[in-house]
Amino acid sequence: MLKTFRRLALAVAAITILAPLPATAESEDWVFDSIDGGTLSLSDWSGQPVLVVNTASRCGYTYQYDGLQALYDRYRDDGLVVLAVPSQDFRQELATDEKVKEFCEVNFGIDMPMTTITHVRGPDAHAFYQWLADTHGFAPRWNFNKVLLGPDGDMVETYGSAARPLSAAITDRIEALLPRG
Repeated sequence: MLKTFRRLALAVAAITILAPLPATAESEDWVFDSIDGGTLSLSDWSGQPVLVVNTASRCGYTYQYDGLQALYDRYRDDGLVVLAVPSQDFRQELATDEKVKEFCEVNFGIDMPMTTITHVRGPDAHAFYQWLADTHGFAPRWNFNKVLLGPDGDMVETYGSAARPLSAAITDRIEALLPRG
């Protein structure tokens, strides 16, 4: 019995030692298609906090684009990136990337990075969102869920749809992650 227990303990120790370290957004270098053409790579923002927000153009929370742009304007020179990820997963997004881009530029003056229409839930979710679900147990429950990544690329905090971009809960966490914080 003691030999069996020792073997089991050694096997568990070997698995633990050989198990890969948990991935971070930085180590995985997730790449999104940019709504402006080309790609957006999270590794391009290594060392910076990134707020990733799944968005939609026809949602009760769409007004938050104003707050997201204001947040980006306030902290971009200090290193914050706000990444908008339009998604049709909740059936409230416009039909094409071109319509989303025009809608955001005309109505909200958006100049923050934005992806093409992207799945954020379920089996077709982008690899970044699969990582969030698998590693952190987080999947957006609705539009305008927010994920704050630290400069090391790991998840710091998540916020639901009702969390306003300029709320103290969000800005305090961001300020603590900025170089001057």
